[in-house]
Amino acid sequence: MIDRPGVVGWGANSGFQAINLAIQFGARRLLLCGFDCSIEKGLHWHGRHPSPLNNPRQASVDRWGGALDAQAPALESWGVEVINCASHSRLAAFPRRPLMEALA
Repeated sequence: MIDRPGVVGWGANSGFQAINLAIQFGARRLLLCGFDCSIEKGLHWHGRHPSPLNNPRQASVDRWGGALDAQAPALESWGVEVINCASHSRLAAFPRRPLMEALA
């Protein structure tokens, strides 16, 4: 949860923490790239984790996306604009735009 200044929130994945950290440092506009919250097109952009590391299951990925989507109202109330630039994504709470359009 992203609810206390100076505290990195917990959303069960590194992307969530990266977003929270960016906000803690004053970011007010975030472009999400690669936040697909799905394993439909493969496990990771970098392939499978080697043993003994675990690879994600869809239930975990769904939890990660749900945690991030749940923060959308708080982020909006704090004046943080979040744009989902992933070409394929299960995130539903943020407006979507192609990256090049969002950068313009």
